[in-house]
Amino acid sequence: MLFVAIGVILVFIFQYNRVIDTKKFIVDATPYFKFMMEDDYKFYLNVRYGGDITDDDAYKLYTMRIRDGLVTLVALFIMFIGKLNFVYILLIVAASFFMFKSKYFQLKGYYTSHLHKINLMLPYYLKSLEILIQHYTVPVALAKSVETAPSIFQAGLRNLIAKIDAGDSTVNPYMDFAKEYPVRDSMRMMRLLYRLSLGSQENKQEQLMMFSRTVSALQNKSREQRYKERLEKMENKTMLMLFCTGGGIMLFMLLSMYSMMGI
Repeated sequence: MLFVAIGVILVFIFQYNRVIDTKKFIVDATPYFKFMMEDDYKFYLNVRYGGDITDDDAYKLYTMRIRDGLVTLVALFIMFIGKLNFVYILLIVAASFFMFKSKYFQLKGYYTSHLHKINLMLPYYLKSLEILIQHYTVPVALAKSVETAPSIFQAGLRNLIAKIDAGDSTVNPYMDFAKEYPVRDSMRMMRLLYRLSLGSQENKQEQLMMFSRTVSALQNKSREQRYKERLEKMENKTMLMLFCTGGGIMLFMLLSMYSMMGI
């Protein structure tokens, strides 16, 4: 512990006197660790913080993760400097790597926990989109739906619209959106939207009716799922109440028996 205290004091003194600049060191070191940035890191950030994360913002947050990992590495190295061996070095590296990845795991866990919610929200967004498509083309309807869409979909919708505006007339922008939100029937719905965008005015009404029937079926599934979840929640509460009541009665009876035996 003496070495740890001395090391911390020296680092503080050097930092205070500008002999070393830990912030600059971390900034300079970050590019060497950029290859470790996850491909879906920015997507999870947009999901967590509402779709307004730029590349610079993502890089700054990634720099903070690198800082946490390096600080953990140095702190543990100083802490165990008197008894370093292969096992301790392995544990120090593993702990530092876990600290680096922890923020990513939190973001991924947040997305996973809300994936079910996204699944239930998608049919209702598609229903509002269906109303817009009756009056506008699919790209225009998508653009007009962004502001009223659930916040979780807004970043993906902006990317979808940007790709269409850039001249991509293939199904790829629609499939990319479906891949960003891999919930029930998202692939099929995006294919239907793409076909609807290609259709002429003569058969638009027929395709729109098909799209409407599909959305209505999804809404019915969503309502059934919500009802099932409420029912399961009520059943769990009822079982918990019965368990607590039964347990309380049994405990009271046991205490009464012990009391009578004591008498």
